[in-house]
Amino acid sequence: MPDSALTGTHHREHGHDRGTDHNDDHGHHHDNDHDQDHHHDDDHDHGVTIRSDDPDHPLWERDQIVLTSVGIDIGSATSQLLFSRLTLRRMGRELSSAFVVVDKQIVHESAVALTPYAEGLRIDEERLTALVDQAFEDAGVRADEVDTGAVILTGEATRRHNARAIADLFAARTGRFICATAGHDMEATLAAHGSGAVARSERDHARVLNIDIGGGTTKLSVAEAGTVRSIAALHLGARLIVVDGTGRIVRLEPAGRRLALSLGLDWSPGDLVHTAELAELAALMADTVVATVNGARAPLGGLDWLRLTEPLTERGPYDAVVFSGGVAEYVHGRESREFGDLGPLLGRALAERSGRMPGPVEDTGRAIRATVLGASQYTVRVSGNTIHISDPDLLPLHNLRVVRPEVELADTVDPHAVADAIGKHLARLDADPADVLVLGFRWSGLPSFPRLDAFVEGIRRGLSERIAAGGPLCLLFEGDIARTVGGILLDQGVTVPVISVDGITVGEFDFVDIGAVLPKSGTVPVSLKSMVFSL
Repeated sequence: MPDSALTGTHHREHGHDRGTDHNDDHGHHHDNDHDQDHHHDDDHDHGVTIRSDDPDHPLWERDQIVLTSVGIDIGSATSQLLFSRLTLRRMGRELSSAFVVVDKQIVHESAVALTPYAEGLRIDEERLTALVDQAFEDAGVRADEVDTGAVILTGEATRRHNARAIADLFAARTGRFICATAGHDMEATLAAHGSGAVARSERDHARVLNIDIGGGTTKLSVAEAGTVRSIAALHLGARLIVVDGTGRIVRLEPAGRRLALSLGLDWSPGDLVHTAELAELAALMADTVVATVNGARAPLGGLDWLRLTEPLTERGPYDAVVFSGGVAEYVHGRESREFGDLGPLLGRALAERSGRMPGPVEDTGRAIRATVLGASQYTVRVSGNTIHISDPDLLPLHNLRVVRPEVELADTVDPHAVADAIGKHLARLDADPADVLVLGFRWSGLPSFPRLDAFVEGIRRGLSERIAAGGPLCLLFEGDIARTVGGILLDQGVTVPVISVDGITVGEFDFVDIGAVLPKSGTVPVSLKSMVFSL
């Protein structure tokens, strides 16, 4: 799942990689936006020296990256797009340097539209496509001008029969590197960043709870010191039931029907419902949220099925509580229009219970745009520029599964032990040799040639079946050894395409997209994600 890191690169000397055994997490440096959408870092930050501020300087283009990013948020209730321009700068730090975001500008925000649904359990592809096309036209941005970003399907939208097809459609047609992702962890993390909760936690050394309530789900996240420490999710949202102007039900999600039944309300589509009954349902939802964020191990009334994840591990009290998502507009009284759903009633119910929250409620002003802002500005990582791409035409690559063998790197590296660890790990996963996987490794110790040569020999032996099948080999490293590894693979006679990228930290069962090489910096954008769709 993508986090907020923009990972780094390391210095090279005399044309060779200069590795390091320092792994300082390569990330969480870009959130110093101090709760602003537009921010310029100082030229000196904790001993970090920027190489050049002069656009005419010959190193400027190598040290500066400007990306056009788009976030497409297709939610249970609403859909919207946000276009951003991100400026990344390479920072010198001891033996390494990292590309960090120094400027984030919102270029265009689309109108917030109701997510179009067709008859049955389907998203209306034609109307959704028209919405996206109009947003691109209004922004004055062509698809081929987009460098990175994310398509986020969330909540009930992921449960539609054509959800994955919709995501793949937009991932393929709206720019050369946009990833299609969905999942509780990612949505909660993006919302926490987009709402300003993460920046608030970093700026004030605070613990901040973000409560993101949309049309189908409620995402909870706890941020501390600029990092999301814990997330949770509930199956509660404003559009689990929708009524028309006469009070008749026109949309009733299974979770909405089940919640109503817990109150003795046996509803079906077409039934006439009363405002008092809807208010009772909204009150139950609000009480469940309040109980959950205050540490209740189970939702009220035995509604355990509402819990979509494990509870928050980071308990209150908190220094601040932030609401985001469409319902937050009603919590803070900025929205008064009604769309036939529970939004106004639920927002008012939560506002009335603000005194029972595990911390003071704060308004960051980013409520309904939190997820799309996070999708546009916080999903991309940038590799180091000590990379090896034997065939740039292979990129971009999408939806590659990550595997991370645990390899022991002693002072003297044993290639047979490395190969054995890789082979056993792949065997446990029952991985098909024909599938393109990404192998992630953490390098430790000195990057001497004997150690690297033995390590690469172990990789080559452990991946012999995949090499025989024609590759390509995709390798990600936390340390700056990618170019050297690629060169040694060539020296050892490997002829299949090799994509070796450094400055990236991955976990087992992540999926990644690897974007096309950014020509000025010689880096590649990499996005981590989880694919969560109902079958």
